[in-house]
Amino acid sequence: MDLKSELQKLYKQLQSEKRHQFSRKVSFGDLISEREEIATAYGFGKDSTCYDNVLILGDVRVGENTWIGPNVILDGSGGLIIGDYCSISAGAQIYTHNTVKWSTSMGEAEVEEASTTIGNGVYIGPNCIVQMGVKIGNRAVVGANSLVNSDIPDDVEAWGTPARVV
Repeated sequence: MDLKSELQKLYKQLQSEKRHQFSRKVSFGDLISEREEIATAYGFGKDSTCYDNVLILGDVRVGENTWIGPNVILDGSGGLIIGDYCSISAGAQIYTHNTVKWSTSMGEAEVEEASTTIGNGVYIGPNCIVQMGVKIGNRAVVGANSLVNSDIPDDVEAWGTPARVV
């Protein structure tokens, strides 16, 4: 049997096992890797997990017991810190740089960077975008599909485009 056939057979077997054990279907990368091992390989804190299909760029620091969901972008180009006991939901995008001025100046301006910080015990809902330079306080909740373009204080819920404390 050729390699492709062997991989297809393995894929079907692993998908069946995952479906039986957890009632879920995941990408091939997540079938052959463990989320805890991925987080450890990136130096994330104890008991943190990270899906295989997460895009991780630059200097990203993640605390303990934090869950990074599928299809997330963690841009650490300008330095990204995510605290302990956070949930970064599927499809969230957290940025520390942008190329707006670089693009519109036809390359004359520099790429902009600013560090972004997510506190402890923070929930970032699905498909949120957190722009560069933002600080989200401890125990904050950011609702699904929100655009966070300014700081969010401790102990609040915020959502919308742009995200506002509610």
